[in-house]
Amino acid sequence: MKDYEIKDISLAPEGHRRIEWVRQNMPLLRGLEEKYLAMPDAEKPLKGVKISLSVHMEPKTAYLGKVFAAAGADVAATGSNVLSTQDSAVAALADSGIKIYAIHGESQEDYQRHIEMCLEHKPNIIIDDGADLVSTIHARRPELGAEVWGGCEETTTGIIRLKALAATGKLMFPMLAVNDAQCKHLFDNRYGTGQSVWDSIMRNTNLIIAAKTVVVAGYGWCSKGIAMRAAALGASVIVTEIDPVKAIEARMDGYAVMPMDEAAPLGDIFVSATGCDKVITVAHMEKMKDRAILTNAGHFNVEVDMPGLEAAAVNKYEARENVMAYELPGGKTVMVIGEGRLVNIAAADGHPAEIMDMSFAVQFYAALYVAENRGKLPKDVINIPAEIDEKIARGKLEAWGVKLDSLTAEQEKYLSSWEL
Repeated sequence: MKDYEIKDISLAPEGHRRIEWVRQNMPLLRGLEEKYLAMPDAEKPLKGVKISLSVHMEPKTAYLGKVFAAAGADVAATGSNVLSTQDSAVAALADSGIKIYAIHGESQEDYQRHIEMCLEHKPNIIIDDGADLVSTIHARRPELGAEVWGGCEETTTGIIRLKALAATGKLMFPMLAVNDAQCKHLFDNRYGTGQSVWDSIMRNTNLIIAAKTVVVAGYGWCSKGIAMRAAALGASVIVTEIDPVKAIEARMDGYAVMPMDEAAPLGDIFVSATGCDKVITVAHMEKMKDRAILTNAGHFNVEVDMPGLEAAAVNKYEARENVMAYELPGGKTVMVIGEGRLVNIAAADGHPAEIMDMSFAVQFYAALYVAENRGKLPKDVINIPAEIDEKIARGKLEAWGVKLDSLTAEQEKYLSSWEL
């Protein structure tokens, strides 16, 4: 098997330039890379450890792969979405000697083949984004599970899949819930998704957001960021929810809350970020305004019912790059960005580098934790240790030049005492 399967190695110079751009804006990862590159090979903490990485394969994630390699790891990588791969970043990784199997726009069959090629690496540690590597081991290649010490999962949807697997008692190795770390979901999910979703929608439509009605499905951390940025851009925001507590939170944050059936005729732009399937159905689409814009910000392309829409449409055409128009039998047209896939990365550049610096620092330290605790962790979904969050937060503040107060001995005594 070749060490890479990519579109075009000649794209490597462009990829190196783009990776260098994010490197300069990711001080936490850059500090780790510089530390380990200066370290003798024999002392590197991941020397000889095989890591298989399935992430949205673009410059920021490519840089994470290079940082793992700097720490001594033997890295194999692939994508986690058929549209999110950026071929220049992939070429740069191949040019750097990292095993890589990913091509932008590949078929679902080739995507799955690349997942399995990445697993032929026989990893000790898995870095997953959506749990495709872990799911493939459990469903198709269980013999590879014996080599795995544990892994790290990046996203909400992947955590849902892993917890469902763990609930059956069949999870073969420990998986750290990177998504649930404070330095991940509080910032990546909220501020990263909030900015990158609207970056994608605006660049792909060239339309104003102000004075429009935006419908946001769900009110988890990603949806909070999406709604917050929509309001900041001048939109009226409607939130749909199934959780009464989150619905109260959305209402108190200033948004209207109602079922999707009621929101469908009101919205100009729809963004679903729930982790569930068929959140926006053809029945909803039939109630929408003509030329309503539909997007998905969840990991898998199941939140907007694309198979149902393909079957119901009497005609479709490309309205703009990354925007398909679907004409419905009643005469209305709906616009779908990025095939209903993860809109901020399938049709744009994903989260800002400064945000992913924190998320990927969590991934890196979580992988070190797995390596250091090999054989000691339960075969379950495990929370990130609090000391990792604190280390990353303090490092980020230091990079910003921000200083904190500290407790005096008297204050520590006060806080640890129950007496008045």
